[in-house]
Amino acid sequence: MHDDLIARAKAWLAEDPDAETRTELAELIEAGNVKELAARFAGTLQFGTAGLRGELGAGPMRMNRSVVIRAAAGLAAYLKKQGTPHGDGTAGLVVIGYDARHKSADFARDTAAVMTGAGLRAVVLPRPLPTPVLAFAIRHLGAVAGVEVTASHNPPRDNGYKVYLGDGSQIVPPADADIAAEIDAISTLTAVPRPETGWETLDDSVLDAYLARTDAVLAAGSPRTARTVYTAMHGVGKDTLLAAFARAGFPAPVLVAEQADPDPDFPTVAFPNPEEPGAMDLAFARARETSPDLIIANDPDADRCAVAVKDGADWRMLRGDEVGALLAAHLVTRGAQGTFAESIVSSSLLGRIAEKAGLPYSETLTGFKWIARVGGLRYGYEEALGYCVDPDGVRDKDGITAALLITELASNLKEQGRTLLDLLDDLAVEHGLHATDQLSVRVQDLSLIADAMRRLREQPPTELAGLAITRSEDLTRGTETLPPTDGLRYTLDGARVIVRPSGTEPKLKCYLEVVVPVATHADLPAARVTATTLLATLKQDLAKAAAI
Repeated sequence: MHDDLIARAKAWLAEDPDAETRTELAELIEAGNVKELAARFAGTLQFGTAGLRGELGAGPMRMNRSVVIRAAAGLAAYLKKQGTPHGDGTAGLVVIGYDARHKSADFARDTAAVMTGAGLRAVVLPRPLPTPVLAFAIRHLGAVAGVEVTASHNPPRDNGYKVYLGDGSQIVPPADADIAAEIDAISTLTAVPRPETGWETLDDSVLDAYLARTDAVLAAGSPRTARTVYTAMHGVGKDTLLAAFARAGFPAPVLVAEQADPDPDFPTVAFPNPEEPGAMDLAFARARETSPDLIIANDPDADRCAVAVKDGADWRMLRGDEVGALLAAHLVTRGAQGTFAESIVSSSLLGRIAEKAGLPYSETLTGFKWIARVGGLRYGYEEALGYCVDPDGVRDKDGITAALLITELASNLKEQGRTLLDLLDDLAVEHGLHATDQLSVRVQDLSLIADAMRRLREQPPTELAGLAITRSEDLTRGTETLPPTDGLRYTLDGARVIVRPSGTEPKLKCYLEVVVPVATHADLPAARVTATTLLATLKQDLAKAAAI
């Protein structure tokens, strides 16, 4: 076992094109660090519907140039088997974007080289840019596929590889399995041609086209008066968002200077995710100094948008479900037509808003790879701060255009002497108070997640928070409207619970919603107390049932 492990490590080392990971692996071999080598050679980083994502380092279980070259070669082989998009014999175009994380630029260049070597045409965005710009560029340039090198809001030590096909949407089954099979067929890196030239680095014309497209997000002549504080969370969103806001005529956002520029070490946050405790503290401090109308935050690749508002004496983050409902209500007021869609873990309030407006509504599995594929989509969101407000431009979540739209809404309300919280109150009185929360458990040992799911399946709860479970669904079997997925859904009288493993992080995630009827605005305080109590008890009972 030991000799085999060392032999596999040495074989990997011999092909590694990166001096940094070669040194790292050589030191592990020299030290005879069997434990660490075993972890890195326990298998291969699996390519799935989120592409690749993992910790940077040497070996097949880490993100590195060797793994990326294999992934790119597998993707190229898959694309060539699909044939040319126009049947004219020309090589398909693959557009590649990247964020500012460690190794992102290297991974983007390797991908361009592999695509070129495979006989495809490759173009690379001019510099680290938001993921939505890449998603836009695929459709804008008529590409057969796109790759974004990003780990989104994961910790600094991670990176990832997100794949889109020519419709501008992220891959879904069976494409993910077909690409994975092509990756597995790459036996050696020496068989993968990687010319040093032949691809193109784009100029700013694609970014300019993206910014021009943002005009479609806002209503002509709408107020543009809301003042914002903005944080890019050490990511790549700042320049694109500032350009979009200037183009729209909004006041220039006040920046959280400490987090404004790209920094792959994310020095001011434990996790560069606006939802994580402490991540918004600097933005709140800036808002206390400048008294804006709202705070806007992007995650590091700027496909997510967080919103915070003044609530009483201080500031608080709105939940993704709250922002999702606000944007939906705003689009309805503007006369939007088309399907409103959301993932199953998002608030059922969107369905009520769509029904009242006489609009089609659709519910999908978690992830924008599913939401973006809904027929006739006009607006889609999910609770993890993802919003698609211009599906004809970007078939994915887009934190830049979402920021524009929520700031337009805040401006409209400001002209009326009202706030986003006032509109949320109105929605609660009209549709019932929809309160959501999460029980999220991060683990080191992934078997703990499997154990919790098995426990819930073998000993399903019959009630939670004193509410009888009226329907229990194991989503691995699929439903009439949903394909199979690893999850459990419990319907209660006035509540809903969904439990699922995260697809991108080592987390078990439990999504809770309670709906409390509200007769008048005067009844809201009592309804909120009821909802808060119910959610807290749901959390306790669910944690006990799952033993987490």
